[in-house]
Amino acid sequence: MLPMKPLWMLLTLWIALVSLPVIAQVPPLPSPVSNNAVASLKIGKHEVLFSFMGIGAKKTWDAITNSAFMLDPSEEKWTELRPVPGPAGRIGASAIGAHEQIFLLGGYALDHQDGEITVRDVSVYEPEAHRWYRGADLPIPIDDSVLGVYRDRYLYVVGGWSNKDAVANVQVYDIEKDNWEQATPIPGTPVFGHAGGVIDDTIVYIDGARKNPAGTPPYVVSDECWMGKIDHKNITKIQWTKLPAHPGTARYRIAAGAADHRIYFSGGTDNPYNYNGVGYNGQPSEPSPVTFAFDVRSGKWETITDKTSNPTMDHRGLLVTRDNLVILGGMEKGQQVTAKVLVIPRR
Repeated sequence: MLPMKPLWMLLTLWIALVSLPVIAQVPPLPSPVSNNAVASLKIGKHEVLFSFMGIGAKKTWDAITNSAFMLDPSEEKWTELRPVPGPAGRIGASAIGAHEQIFLLGGYALDHQDGEITVRDVSVYEPEAHRWYRGADLPIPIDDSVLGVYRDRYLYVVGGWSNKDAVANVQVYDIEKDNWEQATPIPGTPVFGHAGGVIDDTIVYIDGARKNPAGTPPYVVSDECWMGKIDHKNITKIQWTKLPAHPGTARYRIAAGAADHRIYFSGGTDNPYNYNGVGYNGQPSEPSPVTFAFDVRSGKWETITDKTSNPTMDHRGLLVTRDNLVILGGMEKGQQVTAKVLVIPRR
């Protein structure tokens, strides 16, 4: 017999998944956007989708936006929200729904000379009140990281880029106390633009970009896959284990999302780049058509499809509904920023 708390958590998750709408088609975003932070949150009886910031079709510093949008599945089009607070838009930020709110963390801004500034910002959106407020700043400014939630209370920010280099830090935010702690660092090579999530007490992250030991190009794709088990008695202790390679090639800025007992991955590219879709090696990057998942119960990889229609890259996450994976925007073939919403069957 399961202990009361885990049973309650499983029942809550089951109810949430059963209540999600069967999304077969989602209207396109109001305008093309890539590298946008995405999240979903159950509000009333509906799972509402959110898209924040990102870079527009020009793929230049002045195409980065601080716009925010939401979609109620009962509506036919996206609703514009109050812009994300701050003087400028960002890319490389992460978003997640937890504790009846949306948490939007980190990211980086560009200036007209392509200078980059990674931020510590934690912005929290309350959908019911239609307002933003500020959470406690990240101890270490971060972008292109992996974000997940544990017990609907603790946010785990795993690795990422911090101004001049990738870092191994795992930063943990306590929503109820509005404070941060440092957890067991990632054991592998520090990476950015990796993908993953948290499901139950398990963190999984894969791939991303790392420094090139040879020097040129400066960054290359990483093929490391890791799983971390969170200690039930001490949320800052994580036991890390290396995982075998996933289906397909190693990739960068894959769309990833967690639900049920799986973490799903789709798209991304095997040629790392900064923000315009052209690799650090000077070659244009192209998206992968492979969609796959890691089952934390079986400890195995599963291929959903290796022929995803109109695959995309340059993502900060994907959203998981009862039957589908939903990817908002991104870059299509030819590094074209899109407003399309890609819906992929989970089974």
